[in-house]
Amino acid sequence: MHLTQAITRGALLKADRKALHCGDKSLTWREFAGRVARLAGVLQDLGVTAGTGVAMLADSGFPFFDYHYAVPWAGGVMVPLNTRLADAELGYILDDAEAKVIIVGREYAERVPALLKLAPGVREVVMIDAPPSGDVPDYETLLAARAPVPDVRRGGSDLHAIVYTGGTTGRPKGVMTSHANLVANTLAAIPNMEFNEDMVYLHSMPVFHTAGIARIYGTMTALGTGIILPRFDMDALFDAVEQHRCTHLLLVPTMINRMLNSPRFASTDFSSVTNISYGASIMPEALLKRVLAMLPKVRFTQSYGMTELSPSAAYLQPKYHVLEGPNAGRIKSIGQAIHTAEIRIADDADNEVPRGEVGEIQVRGPMVMQGYWKQPEVTAQTLRGGWMHTGDAAYMDDEGFIYLVDRFKDMIISGGENVYSGEVENALHEHTGVRECAVIGLPDEDFGERVHAIVVPHDGVTLTTAELLSHCRSLIAGYKCPRSVEIRHTPLPLSGTNKILKRQLRDEALAGKGPTA
Repeated sequence: MHLTQAITRGALLKADRKALHCGDKSLTWREFAGRVARLAGVLQDLGVTAGTGVAMLADSGFPFFDYHYAVPWAGGVMVPLNTRLADAELGYILDDAEAKVIIVGREYAERVPALLKLAPGVREVVMIDAPPSGDVPDYETLLAARAPVPDVRRGGSDLHAIVYTGGTTGRPKGVMTSHANLVANTLAAIPNMEFNEDMVYLHSMPVFHTAGIARIYGTMTALGTGIILPRFDMDALFDAVEQHRCTHLLLVPTMINRMLNSPRFASTDFSSVTNISYGASIMPEALLKRVLAMLPKVRFTQSYGMTELSPSAAYLQPKYHVLEGPNAGRIKSIGQAIHTAEIRIADDADNEVPRGEVGEIQVRGPMVMQGYWKQPEVTAQTLRGGWMHTGDAAYMDDEGFIYLVDRFKDMIISGGENVYSGEVENALHEHTGVRECAVIGLPDEDFGERVHAIVVPHDGVTLTTAELLSHCRSLIAGYKCPRSVEIRHTPLPLSGTNKILKRQLRDEALAGKGPTA
């Protein structure tokens, strides 16, 4: 199966039915298929051949959906860019991925000169809604003037995308996903998410995010209709649900929490919604019970995974989202392995542990990434023995339900976004006044976890929280920056192997020791 089959199939079976809607405009399947084939031609005119990296920096909209199918149609490799990253981060990604073409939304036009300086290998820029007098070609003008081209039919082990995640060593890692990875994920998602051709899916997650990418392919393969929000906004979500009678939503726990707390929630008609899926961060049990009570007719699906798993390997199906009956008690679980995944819980020596004992979640199957771009040593370590080592701690019961208890890696999940402590520490250490630092995650009612930094300045140096935050914002995305800071003048505690004892620091912070700001 090829991912692009969804487009040709939709154009054949549902030619004049609405495929996508954004703002006040809609596209039929026939129109969307035409845009994909013409954009593929534009990309080939710009030099895209087999394996050429094509980046995109834009808000969600028709062009981003064109991009997801036109890049493989033309033979290229997707490099979707997180709009929240700093220029330094984006420049590194563009350069590391060896991207040759970038499509940019007009709202990010002012960032292009800096990015081109940081990534000189980018040779072509296409601007969405470019000014008529500008030197950069306009996206829609190029599409209108280009004839469609045949699909080159990339598939199987061909590289599909390089999706960058935070790096524990301070640099992002490019996760290489193949077409086979995405096909496996798509075919698993359709039944577990209860997708069908009558669905109306609300694309509220950014489509540069691995979860947003997966939902594009799931919705389109099921021949459903997609409603696109350019950016997540709670009022826009309420409006879209009512106006378009949306049936399916994907929300991270933070979104669900804000939705329930919004004054508009009680007055919004959710009667069309049949399934809400959630994931990306740990769902508090109290919040899950609350949303089950407030939306009793909606069926819920939890997905567990990560970018390296394309992105899902386990689902907690709707039938287990109950508080009574034989299936009760499962809502604390992240679910069971999908049909094509093998999941085991293993110890430090990669031996499977007995049921009920905590160990690391390890996965193998067709959804596991090909590896990290240009990082063979990290790839070999992460995929050793043929298993994807997730770094997540959990236990499994006798029926294969998995219960996540902690994260081995120093990763913080804040508002559904992954924040690696090493990346934040790397930014802090670039400040000349910082002697040592540690970054940990602390509980946060709104975001699930918040980024908390403990900083020790050099002798005789005075640091302020405002100064450190300003420094971090110049290097990394705002959501990665600390939301609370403790400045101490004594060395950080170390283990016998001279590693900073982050667990001790977290316990101290939770106990209220040390000043924070």
